[in-house]
Amino acid sequence: MQPGVWAVAVFGLGTLLALVPTGWVYLASAGHRFNADSVPRRPVAIVLGAAAWPSGPSPLLARRLQLAARLYHSGRVRALLVSGDNRPESGFETDTMARRLVELEVPEEAIVADPHGYRTWDTCVRARDVFGADRAIVVTQSFHLPRTVALCRAAGVDAVGVGDPSLNGRSRSTVYGYLREFGANTKALRDAVARPAPTRTDPPADELRSALS
Repeated sequence: MQPGVWAVAVFGLGTLLALVPTGWVYLASAGHRFNADSVPRRPVAIVLGAAAWPSGPSPLLARRLQLAARLYHSGRVRALLVSGDNRPESGFETDTMARRLVELEVPEEAIVADPHGYRTWDTCVRARDVFGADRAIVVTQSFHLPRTVALCRAAGVDAVGVGDPSLNGRSRSTVYGYLREFGANTKALRDAVARPAPTRTDPPADELRSALS
């Protein structure tokens, strides 16, 4: 085989292997992604964290929180579990998320925070093991939704998802988000197969059960 043919074959094989994880997240989440008006009811919505600033949530995070508040006020869910990195260097994500939800007229008693959702896999595993959320709607941007739904379902959560499209409001961030997912999907498939423990493990907590009672 000529060197040029070898190069094309290697490139084609590499491209195929790179696309496998993305194909997996879309197949694993197929039939479980909805819009806010058609998503099946669940007891809780898991809201994924994103950048938080001293002035409040970043624009993408603010859109997630608006979507989560809409689900709560429409009766699709009865509680909201906000999950993110609440360390100072990350801008106290879950504190910021909870404050914004209160501003959006979600009662404080309906909001539960997981300050140790450092990665999407961690969020999903901790939602099940620490907070007892075995059925949930996950809320994030549309570009992140297939991976989030796939990982939560792999972690044992009966998850459906609603994504904020964001392209019309934050086009540059959204395009970057879609591009970033190709690499992130590889890590997601690895997590789903290896099933590592989350970065932080805690005993079961009663906060979500109390919020739902």
